[in-house]
Amino acid sequence: MQVWFAKFKADFKLNFIDSARWKWLMEGLGNTLKITFFSLLIGLVLGVVVAAVRSTYDKNKEVMAKHKGVGYYVFSVVNAICKLYLTVIRGTPVVVQLLIMYFIIFATSREDVLIATIAFGINSGAYVAEILRGGIMSIDNGQFEAGRSLGFNYVQTMFYIIIPQVFKSVLPTLCNEFIVLLKETSVAGYVGVMDLTKAGDLIRGRTFSAFMPLIAVALIYLVLVVVLTSLVGVLERRLRRSER
Repeated sequence: MQVWFAKFKADFKLNFIDSARWKWLMEGLGNTLKITFFSLLIGLVLGVVVAAVRSTYDKNKEVMAKHKGVGYYVFSVVNAICKLYLTVIRGTPVVVQLLIMYFIIFATSREDVLIATIAFGINSGAYVAEILRGGIMSIDNGQFEAGRSLGFNYVQTMFYIIIPQVFKSVLPTLCNEFIVLLKETSVAGYVGVMDLTKAGDLIRGRTFSAFMPLIAVALIYLVLVVVLTSLVGVLERRLRRSER
């Protein structure tokens, strides 16, 4: 037992204490949380816009097709662009999107964290859009008619009546998307971002000891996910109580 503890202590000192390597983990954790948070904001904005366009087109295409004015063709083009965005983003791996963003679109920039944030935000937006679109399509058409009776146009009805109801019903799913996004950022190191996973890999490269740094990274991710999952559970219980 004493031999094992002495070895554990020596490995811990080698990987985290010597050269203050634990600071790399803290820096990586900070970048991971930063990328996740701002990517989620980008994803929410993109998701709301794309979901609103897609659901509006699906609900009104038959009515618009009868008139076939300029608005119909413009809306058809915008809807087609949104569908293409969803198809491409959901049909390709996030790491490939990250590499394209870094080495092609922003090839002259070295703002690693910003580029990763944009890439993950665009990726998250596609999944958020489908979550919200499903929620909007599940809302009864009577809600839209109620908004019209109050004097709202379609856009006002969508943003003042429909979207708040949708967010309440899909909020737990959106929170789970946040958890998935947190874990997906672990590939940010492919473009040199000093995220949590990259920090653990750097420590491993310096000490040639894989067990301690990689297990530490896994445990940090596990703690974050457990905490977030618990918060989602609390949120779901409160939402169920508010519906009674």
